[in-house]
Amino acid sequence: MKIQADALLFDNDGTLVSSLESVHRCWTKWAAEYGITPEEFARVELHGRPAAEIAADLLPADRVPEAVVRIEQLEVEDVEGGVHLLPGTRALLDSVPADRWAVVTSATRRLAEARLDEAGIRPKTLIAADDITRGKPDPEPFLLAARRLGVDPARCVVFEDAPAGLQAGRAAGMTTVALTTTHQAAELYADIVVSDLSAVSALVTDGGVEISVGD
Repeated sequence: MKIQADALLFDNDGTLVSSLESVHRCWTKWAAEYGITPEEFARVELHGRPAAEIAADLLPADRVPEAVVRIEQLEVEDVEGGVHLLPGTRALLDSVPADRWAVVTSATRRLAEARLDEAGIRPKTLIAADDITRGKPDPEPFLLAARRLGVDPARCVVFEDAPAGLQAGRAAGMTTVALTTTHQAAELYADIVVSDLSAVSALVTDGGVEISVGD
């Protein structure tokens, strides 16, 4: 399958890189520090959502700001050795000009930059939790990325591994490609579903970027 686009928008964790072990370690430690039981913690959707929203689901409102600072500290400290590139990431990013792609993440800018730097990825355009007022599944993060890149949202392709991110991409009117790196295919509603970015290649043309998607 081929898709014609002007820009590629990538989630970070679970799409470009994997930091799942780090995330699990840090959030488990955080939950214990704040007296949250494993049962309470298990009921909350963790992946693909801003830390502030997760904390708000679990703690009184007056404790959320301090709790968000704490989880960011834990995760930044755990970056070294806790992040690795997922298959296909390097080849795909290297094939697309820097002004044709962006990273759109639910992490804070400080944490996102730490993880990306650890993986050797330096995007020209990065949309992080600090930049928006409503996180995924709201379309705001992806619409902001399109605006920063100067492209029509309808000409953007979103690459995501989480249901919340895919919902945000659809709401933004963008083509969605789901990766089964953290969720089963049955949980992912997208235009196309692939195992990881090794199934995707890109060719820059006069008309933009031609994306080829395999199995």
